Amino acid sequence: MENHETTLQTSRRTLLKTAGAAGLSALIWPKTGFAQSGGTLKVRSYGDLQVLDPCFRVSEPDADIARCIFAGLVLRDTGDKWGWKPMAAQSIEELDHTHIHFVLRDDIGFTNGFGPMTAEDVKFSIERIANPENKSPYIDDWAMLDHVEVKDTRSGIIILKKPFAPLWNSTLPGTSGMILSKRAMEQAGGKFDAKPPAESGPYLLKEWQPKQRTILVRNPDWKGEAPAYDRIEIVPIDEAAAGERAFEAGDIDFTVVPSGSVTRLQKQTAPDAKFETRAPLSYVWLGINQQAKPFTDPKIRRAMQHAIDRKTVVDAYSIGAAAVAQGIIAPSLIGHRDKVLYDYDPDKAAALLKEAGGVSEPVTISILNSTENTAAAQVIQANLAAVNVNATINQYDSGAFWSLGAESAGDQWKSLQMYIGRFSMEPDPSWATAWFVPEQIGIWNWERWNSKEFGELHKAGVVEFDTAKRDQIYKRMQDLMDESGSYIFLTHEIQGCLYRKTVAPGLTPAGTVVYPKFRPA
Repeated sequence: MENHETTLQTSRRTLLKTAGAAGLSALIWPKTGFAQSGGTLKVRSYGDLQVLDPCFRVSEPDADIARCIFAGLVLRDTGDKWGWKPMAAQSIEELDHTHIHFVLRDDIGFTNGFGPMTAEDVKFSIERIANPENKSPYIDDWAMLDHVEVKDTRSGIIILKKPFAPLWNSTLPGTSGMILSKRAMEQAGGKFDAKPPAESGPYLLKEWQPKQRTILVRNPDWKGEAPAYDRIEIVPIDEAAAGERAFEAGDIDFTVVPSGSVTRLQKQTAPDAKFETRAPLSYVWLGINQQAKPFTDPKIRRAMQHAIDRKTVVDAYSIGAAAVAQGIIAPSLIGHRDKVLYDYDPDKAAALLKEAGGVSEPVTISILNSTENTAAAQVIQANLAAVNVNATINQYDSGAFWSLGAESAGDQWKSLQMYIGRFSMEPDPSWATAWFVPEQIGIWNWERWNSKEFGELHKAGVVEFDTAKRDQIYKRMQDLMDESGSYIFLTHEIQGCLYRKTVAPGLTPAGTVVYPKFRPA
């Protein structure tokens, strides 16, 4: 296999063949001891399951489960380097920059009597996300798709309109590369939320108790690389500090810990535990809705950028463990910047506010309820008070928070003013910029920023293979975000992973979990 850096910089012709053989007191299940091979693995997720349909998934916890219950042509690899391995594909070959030939394994099938996976299923699943009529938030993952040509039952060709730089980085190995049963989806009415009509991965969804747990069990018909655990219990705990306490109590075997715990855990962990850090690709920012007063005035938005001491905010967010971000693209990716176009200057902020006539009414800062978000919001609140802007903090659980700016959830987006957002990432810069194009207004573009230049640059970036040119495209896009006044970049975080010594976690270089890759240590 080739890792992603090689794929972008050298020949992209690839031929791969499969190597595998044919308040926690409310928890209602008994403790069964720490994770062992063939037993149960218990993990914490930062949010509850919402939508498992790859076309309409909501959050990373959805994608984490989708990677378990659906098979894609290839699967994101784990370890210290970015890469992928074949999954449902017996072979996958890039004939040229716009033609990818695949042959499916003959032993990958769907549950509920929907039979073997076919090339028609591949065509259906990929074209479904790419079809504008379906309004998938992830349409950009297949932005350059022309169509999928079915050659026979198990083989076909993915045909692109133009060479597509993110294809092997984020699209095929990601959740948008998962393959669904065409027949099952048609019988289900074309989409689903938490109850898949047919599954095909190494695990099956056995049970979902909202806000309590999701249970996955080994798929007895899976013929690929066998997962180590018979059962995975995923416990949704929004508050990372609460997840750490659950680990200490013995209720879970793995959790991502808050940035504020990193320094302490690096010095000392429990005797039965291990701790490691990863540099995630995620980004955290303060977003400002341009269509909500008083932020319709660009001077007031610019004043917010100068009023907020980003270093102090990030120190509060991470207790000094994380660095300040200079944009939405992490240091390890093409397009990373080393500075923003504004600075912390309360005097400039006060002058701009005076020119704009001041802010007489209180403004709101909406956050996902967590210790780190609360700490960051309190610093922002104090920064704004120093320039005579009164701000209140509104806290939400994960289900309510992630619908605040979505038009599909009603008119509440109209009252959203400022919010602290955090997006997870795939290892391609286009996955950072995709959510802020004009077409995402009312979906994930909660700032409701409408920049034609930004949108055109995003389209140019995904078809540009010259590294230097691509780098300049994404740097310019972040400059535009600065100039809008709607974005105040905070941090890429530092991710800590806490787990039992009996567990070898399956993690990507950025710390994203791949549950089928978890093994006993």
